Amino acid sequence: MENFVVSARKYRPQTFDTVVGQESITRTLKNAIKSNHLAQAFLFCGPRGVGKTTCARILAKTINCFNPSENLEACNECESCTSFNNNASFNIHELDAASNNSVEDIRNLVDQVRIPPQVGKYKVYIIDEVHMLSSAAFNAFLKTLEEPPAYAKFILATTEKHKIIPTILSRCQIYDFKRITVEDIATHLSYVANKESVTAEPDALHIIAQKSDGALRDALSIFDQIISFSGKNITYKNVIENLNVLDYDYYFKLVDAILLGDIVSTLLIINDIIDNGFDGQHFLIGFGEHLRNLLVGKDPQTIDLLEVGGSIKQRYLDQSRSCSVEFLLKSLDIGNRCDIEYKSSNNKKLHLELALMQMCTLAKPGSKAEPIIQLKTESKPKQTTSVNTEKPKPAPEPVTKPTSPVVPAQTTSNPAVSRPSVPGTISIKNHQHDKKKTDEADAEDLSGKPADEFDQVKLIEAWKTLTDSFARDKNFHSTLTKNQPVLQGKFKVHFAVDNKIQKSEIDDRKLDILPGLRETLNNWQIQLEVIVNENTEEKKPYTPQEKFNRMADKNPALKKLKDQLDLEIDF
Repeated sequence: MENFVVSARKYRPQTFDTVVGQESITRTLKNAIKSNHLAQAFLFCGPRGVGKTTCARILAKTINCFNPSENLEACNECESCTSFNNNASFNIHELDAASNNSVEDIRNLVDQVRIPPQVGKYKVYIIDEVHMLSSAAFNAFLKTLEEPPAYAKFILATTEKHKIIPTILSRCQIYDFKRITVEDIATHLSYVANKESVTAEPDALHIIAQKSDGALRDALSIFDQIISFSGKNITYKNVIENLNVLDYDYYFKLVDAILLGDIVSTLLIINDIIDNGFDGQHFLIGFGEHLRNLLVGKDPQTIDLLEVGGSIKQRYLDQSRSCSVEFLLKSLDIGNRCDIEYKSSNNKKLHLELALMQMCTLAKPGSKAEPIIQLKTESKPKQTTSVNTEKPKPAPEPVTKPTSPVVPAQTTSNPAVSRPSVPGTISIKNHQHDKKKTDEADAEDLSGKPADEFDQVKLIEAWKTLTDSFARDKNFHSTLTKNQPVLQGKFKVHFAVDNKIQKSEIDDRKLDILPGLRETLNNWQIQLEVIVNENTEEKKPYTPQEKFNRMADKNPALKKLKDQLDLEIDF
């Protein structure tokens, strides 16, 4: 039986032109050979499997070739090339620094450098994983590396350039190899499949390329693994089954259910995913990538950032038309927070389901591009009905104008409201400003709603009930519970905070606070005003400067001591 040779070795590039994804580096090396400007030492650095050692071998073979072609490629026919191809060359030496990292090993190498080549023009030393050399070995190598004989060339390769001492770096020409793109890897895999008479679906090759993380050697190893699993016919289904990759169909179906606000279908889909053996965090990572691809697919200028096959790319473009930019950004934020808190959660499945249910509430049921702010106005008891009956049906507006459904008629003359918005853009400042206007408009339009009397005691009880609903958001809950609200006038509530950041946070989330407070007290005329506490004596110092000022106020001699000794505050 014929010995099997893995594809990574069988299809290892033998010329500069066949190197995949490193055109700038191969062009530079060929020009250096052509102009006879070869450095005495090269450092090839970059991730694994991107062609560092391969380019080192091609360079060594080319500069020793007796009859290079016009394109500066080795002829593969002369004595030097044939001996190299048969691993019998005495002019090209490969050294593994991981197992030869001592001073004695470097001394032996230096002794070999003194002997000139018997055949060919150069003696080339390729040292792989050079960062594994000890500090003493590096120092022993310095002099030879800086002033080698004219016939000696050194090519160092490493995946961790930061571990190499600066004195070595300064003696080498440094070439940074980049990760190979998904498209380049998929194209090369298609070439290998044709050579091996293997039928492969383009989407299947793209999945292999994505799984390889920019390393062509890894991609070819996965390719061999898939052939062992599915034979000469590689399909998309076989690849995702063998590599434990979650099918794109799950993500597309899940987003469709979320856009419809269909919580039941959403829970059934995620349950099916978990029952198939996929980890929840693995799903979160893939779903976040899916939402990112939908966001990328909304603009023609960013479509090229979609690293998927042709048919999958078209599905992304079709589904992205049904999603508003604001919906995608908010969903990405929910997914990111769920991913961060997932490991610390005791009930991981429930934690994941809650995040998906929150996404379901971002869009109005039955609509595929509803702004997020419209959902919040719908969640207010009997509030949306009143607004819709008093306000004529508005014309369709872009999804990026979140407050358009609740703007009162008398404010249309305001230039800030009537100014046309640019499609596809989101302005955070205008968004917050519109939130405040919406809140004020709600108060004016709800004058006919119940307005029961209440006192300070009832206010505090209602406030406690409200703050308990924000217990999961620890920072916001702490802000709401640090001080108590104060009833001012008839229905105006004052709430004091310590700084402007807290004030801005509560102002931005008034639409989350007021509905619950109004419903608990059965008073729809309540207005909330947030004020910054000006009592600096009770303010806790945070920065070193504030702490020093507090101590100097209590003991002025401390400031005098600092000035006399010309001391500085350590930040």
